[in-house]
Amino acid sequence: MNQFIFEKRQKNFLLGFIGIGVLCLILSYVLDEGEWHTRFWTNYLHNTVYFLGIAFISTFILYAKTLTYSGWHVAFKRVWEAYSLFLIVGIILMVPVIAGIWGHFHHLYHWADESAVKNDVVLKGKSSFLNPVWYTLGTFGIAGTWYLFARKFRALSIAEDNQGDETYSFHKKMKAYAGPFLPIAAFTSAALIWQWVMSLDAHWYSTMYAWYTTASWWVGALALTILTLIYLKSRGYMEVVTQEHLHDLGKYMFAFSIFWTYLWFSQYMLIWYANIGEETTYFQLRMFKFPVLYYGNLILNFVLPFLILMRNDTKRKYGTLVLTSIIVFFGHWFDFFQMVKPGTWQAEYTHIHAHAGAAAGTVAQHGETVKTLFNSRGYPIGFVDGVSFPGLLELGVFIGFIGLFFYFVFSQLEKVSLVPKNDPYLQETLHHHVS
Repeated sequence: MNQFIFEKRQKNFLLGFIGIGVLCLILSYVLDEGEWHTRFWTNYLHNTVYFLGIAFISTFILYAKTLTYSGWHVAFKRVWEAYSLFLIVGIILMVPVIAGIWGHFHHLYHWADESAVKNDVVLKGKSSFLNPVWYTLGTFGIAGTWYLFARKFRALSIAEDNQGDETYSFHKKMKAYAGPFLPIAAFTSAALIWQWVMSLDAHWYSTMYAWYTTASWWVGALALTILTLIYLKSRGYMEVVTQEHLHDLGKYMFAFSIFWTYLWFSQYMLIWYANIGEETTYFQLRMFKFPVLYYGNLILNFVLPFLILMRNDTKRKYGTLVLTSIIVFFGHWFDFFQMVKPGTWQAEYTHIHAHAGAAAGTVAQHGETVKTLFNSRGYPIGFVDGVSFPGLLELGVFIGFIGLFFYFVFSQLEKVSLVPKNDPYLQETLHHHVS
């Protein structure tokens, strides 16, 4: 079947997922008795950035493959088109975060505290970039530009279906848009990654962080693509997608898992070798305060996919592909969890530390006051010193975002044919074969 039908049962199932997510978000707000409700805000930001990034990287790869004359992906390019349009949802979801920066509803970003910037040489030096104005303009301007390009690709793809001709004029237009979009996306994505995620640890910086984060988005997107295609095939759709296409996607997931690991190791090695205090603090916090996050990240995103996918035939079996894709998709969500949570935990702890300093006279009293204040907040599992694994509420919010993402994606898939009948590379993808 070439026309996807978004059934009522699927809608109800996904709405149930969304309901779980909303409930867990509410509970993470209510149960966190802290002044800033940091657990709620970190859960919200974490998932928004993860799924928005998957939408962005899907847009990027569609244009990249168009510009490089790729044809094998055409059988399932409608899935990536649907992913890419989720950018608009991601931008809307970023509005509360931006409002929180301006209205001081949360303390996600230490640089948003004017009193902290005033007394901090490092934050003051970065204030021309780390400020509410840049954050707002960057999010709406840059991410909005990505969405316009995603919309344009989708429009041209549909027009090609309906009005395609032998001159392949619509495909040529896609190439014309791909030329400027790729460098724009490459440079601007780094700026937003620095704003959204890296600045959570405002005193830290890494020249490899944007590469590392983008690689995490890409591998997560690959895993989600495999899961989506196998599900659609199980429902009788995507007949043109064969074992050969899934094999190539499996090779991509295997290869880029290794590439992600290369970036993971290189970022750590270079910073460890230089032994610069501003840089090593990032890893020290995660290695010693959150060891399950730090080492579990490597196990989920490198060790397990490497061992499972190393054999050639495992990339051609639905069972192992599904298992590995679930591990990898969750693993890179876990990766973003360790990017987001520890930095905001440290900022919150620093805030309490400063508050305790004003409430205690001696050093001993100061230490006890910090401990009392921090423990009194009652931070549940997933955001507490010494416990570094996502809690049930974190997993519930993740489920909610999965439901939202697929509700949107399935809504887009049913609007057009799953097979782009006038794509110039359709015959290539129909006869795709790998050894």
